[in-house]
Amino acid sequence: MNKQELGDFTATPRLLILAALAVGIGGIATCVAWALLRLIGLFTNVFYYGRFEARMVSPAGHHLGWVAVFIPVIGGLVIGVMARFGSERIRGHGIPEAIESILMNGSKVQPRLALLKPLSAAISIGSGGPFGAEGPIIMTGGACGSIIAQFFNLSSTERKTLLVAGAAAGMSATFAAPVASTLLAVELLLFEWKPRSLIPVALAAAAAGAGRRYILGLGPVFPVPVHPIMMGPLGLAGCVVAGLLAGLLSWALTKGVYAAEDLFQKIPVHWMWWPAIGGLFVGIGGLIFPPALGVGYETIETLLQGTGGGLIAGVLLVKSTIWILSLGSGTSGGVLAPLLMMGAALGGVEAHLLPDLGPGFWPLISMGAILAGTMRTPFTGILFAFELTHDMNVLLPLLVAGAIAYATTVLTLKRSILTEKIARRGFHLSREYSIDPLEILFAKEVMRTRVTIVDATTDPSTFRNRSAIRGQYLYPVVDSNGALTGVITRKQINRMVEEGQVTIPLTEIAREPVVAWDNEPLRVVVMRMAQTGFTRLPVLETGSRKFLGMVSLRDLLRARTHSHKEEHYRERVLPMA
Repeated sequence: MNKQELGDFTATPRLLILAALAVGIGGIATCVAWALLRLIGLFTNVFYYGRFEARMVSPAGHHLGWVAVFIPVIGGLVIGVMARFGSERIRGHGIPEAIESILMNGSKVQPRLALLKPLSAAISIGSGGPFGAEGPIIMTGGACGSIIAQFFNLSSTERKTLLVAGAAAGMSATFAAPVASTLLAVELLLFEWKPRSLIPVALAAAAAGAGRRYILGLGPVFPVPVHPIMMGPLGLAGCVVAGLLAGLLSWALTKGVYAAEDLFQKIPVHWMWWPAIGGLFVGIGGLIFPPALGVGYETIETLLQGTGGGLIAGVLLVKSTIWILSLGSGTSGGVLAPLLMMGAALGGVEAHLLPDLGPGFWPLISMGAILAGTMRTPFTGILFAFELTHDMNVLLPLLVAGAIAYATTVLTLKRSILTEKIARRGFHLSREYSIDPLEILFAKEVMRTRVTIVDATTDPSTFRNRSAIRGQYLYPVVDSNGALTGVITRKQINRMVEEGQVTIPLTEIAREPVVAWDNEPLRVVVMRMAQTGFTRLPVLETGSRKFLGMVSLRDLLRARTHSHKEEHYRERVLPMA
């Protein structure tokens, strides 16, 4: 491969096909988001108000009294039956299931999941479940993308791109946040940063964001008062404190969810009944603090306006408790909206302690920070808070608080609230990405040059007697100009001598080699080894085919060793005096 042929990216014209499909998926996901929100409104009206309407209402305004305790139990029973006899994958909040589909199932999603997941989520939230609609919409949008991809002759990687495009489009349509939705896909779902996936996902999110205005309205979802662009050292110090507190709350919520899951595992009944048990806690919590029921967008908006002081304790104590218990029970619902609410409530507490920078400032900062810390998606948390409010002046404080919250959780938790569930199913998922050293080193930099070569006219007996280097398995056969004509193995030479074929020139039995070129990246060499099954390749000079050396798997490991040394070997480069 010539250096001039190497490019920064590996995109092909198939990118255009995926982009066109992604735009269509974006439109479909917008309709799915609209349908799910209407379905949630329908079940809320049926369960709490006894009317057949689809408009979004809060269950907090019901007049059912203590009878309302049993409504989440009924919803949990229905979900348990759907999971038992429909699909167990409707359990959970959607994003871990999307990740598992990408990594373990070849980005294939069962068509029935596209129906059962939104239906179960609508029943869960409509019956008072303290969840958001975004997780199920992400999973449902991803399912639609995967189903469409399965109709075409696409690779697993291309199916993944369309699955993630549907997921990002669903979130974009829900929150009018196309940029944050694209970043969520990059930070959480794609497991790569390549044009072949980023461009279709971005276009799907953009199409959903554009379509949203016609059926769901324009953003921002949560308008806020204008905040000052300058805050001074005390304000920035306050952002550090807010980030630390958000990180600690993220730690507590993550630990709480999986402690609750462990608790339900010990209950001696089938998991089908767990959502109903979790629903009982939800019903009791709703009786104590009615705003804890349902999605709670109106509660978030109140907190971001700098009002609703009476809501703060209820959200931090009751909402967080029933959310932890119901999520641990394995019911269906999303995590983003509850995290936004709990972050805003934490900011409401901080507003009494930190410098006054305007109404709703600290709830907004803590809301973004808790997303960055809990979901381990710092840039998504920052941009998401901005797109939800359209307050550009908070980008700098969000960056500080989000980074501190992110640092707190990565230092105190091995896994996030999303990846812990995957780990409990027996899989390990790394969330760190870096340039592979095989991408930046070339074959000529690791090849071995002390290699025994064979003259094309040499016979087997003569060569075996002259060969002095032990341990070499593959021998390059070269002509008088040093150009490679073939390769031969030690086993072939020994067999010819034993059979008495000692006068045949080695060039006549040498096979056509699989080679590496001196200016090829090691990644290309590794892929060639994997595709051909040969783990020792002659390295040739580009253009002349002159033999330069040999490269093997052992030599490729030297590149990894070099990278490890750079990371762990510490030295003082500049002297102190």
